[in-house]
Amino acid sequence: MSDLSIKHLLGIRGMTRDDIETIFSTAAEFKEVLNRPIKKVPSLRDTTVANLFFENSTRTRTSFELAGKKLSADTLNISVGTSSIKKGETLIDTAMTLNAM
Repeated sequence: MSDLSIKHLLGIRGMTRDDIETIFSTAAEFKEVLNRPIKKVPSLRDTTVANLFFENSTRTRTSFELAGKKLSADTLNISVGTSSIKKGETLIDTAMTLNAM
């Protein structure tokens, strides 16, 4: 998905039609992985994916974490309810701190 016109996927606002089509075609390719005996691919090896959750949802958190791991990514799940955001730190501050790590 290096052909996207955006650097970070935070929502669909600002995405082009080509961006959305690229995401869907890439998803179709990865769907084929589900039929393999080993369901992991090295696509995101040496990459950390941070998932930020504003609402508690075990199924959503788990599905995003599992997807990242199947793509060989290191995953980091952040729940707003237990983060420094609750103490007044901005989301930008939290992201910059995590990026520095």
